[in-house]
Amino acid sequence: MSALYLTEDDVAWLLDIDTAIECVEEAIRQLGSERAENQPRRRVRGGEGSMLHVLSAGAEYLGYTGYKVYSTTRKGARFQFGLFDAKTGQPAALIEANLLGQMRTGAASGVATKYMARPDAKIVGCFGTGLQARTQLKAVCSVRRIERVEVYGRSADRRQRFADEMAELCNVPITAMHSPDEVAAEKDIVICATTSNVPLFDGHVLSEGTHLNVIGSNYLAKTEIDVTTVRRADHIVCDSIEACKLEAGDFVPALEDGSLAWSRVHELSEVVHGRETGRANSEDITLFKSVGLALEDLAVAVRILEKARIEGIGQPLPF
Repeated sequence: MSALYLTEDDVAWLLDIDTAIECVEEAIRQLGSERAENQPRRRVRGGEGSMLHVLSAGAEYLGYTGYKVYSTTRKGARFQFGLFDAKTGQPAALIEANLLGQMRTGAASGVATKYMARPDAKIVGCFGTGLQARTQLKAVCSVRRIERVEVYGRSADRRQRFADEMAELCNVPITAMHSPDEVAAEKDIVICATTSNVPLFDGHVLSEGTHLNVIGSNYLAKTEIDVTTVRRADHIVCDSIEACKLEAGDFVPALEDGSLAWSRVHELSEVVHGRETGRANSEDITLFKSVGLALEDLAVAVRILEKARIEGIGQPLPF
């Protein structure tokens, strides 16, 4: 069977957020059962402000291995995901992976929200108005009955456009706000999906019972939350401790001042398996930190390929 090339448009046609959440939850479960393996992101510089980023994974239960590679320059980023048949070693697909990555990142937070947010969570504060914030919000709305959202972004025009567009897509009232602390205060769920290098809000304003999905930073020099937020969190969960030690800048200040130790941090796979709890009671503040796993990309990519073959979508590649 020929390998397929699938474009961003193909991915948009074949993938929805509920499917992505289903795939990512199973991938996380299988990772906890040691039937899947993940390698953290590695980066190399190419000069002129360019950088190449590579992460990879394999999964016995899927029957595939794969890699995600993307280049970043001052002009933007380009993403691809390559799939290989684990039995034959033959290439199976090359997939344009910008949307795929956004969806799997949102899906990971959807899984975390499912296991860690209060069952009656209904009010969301969202930081960020870009593509990642969109899939974060869609995933949260998929796993909880959300009744109201407040959003903050640095640009007043962009946050209003985001509020208008996402209110229609999520079928929920969304209000663009002028104060970051107001967006974090008195919320059941707080989403942090920005490019900020500094904390977005004062952790003292968080209400008891809040769940946070913190996904914007994957560099040690960047953080979206302050030390107070980390200190106040009763349960801290991440997608991968190994990867977070390399990339989770949100933890660095708290680790440096001694208010956080890695022994307090657990992986989402432990929560999904029930070996650790994501929430002990309704008053707990819970924190999920995601830097993104290739295994999540792999699980979603395999589902995209399967659907593409059924629907006859994609261009054959000459190998």
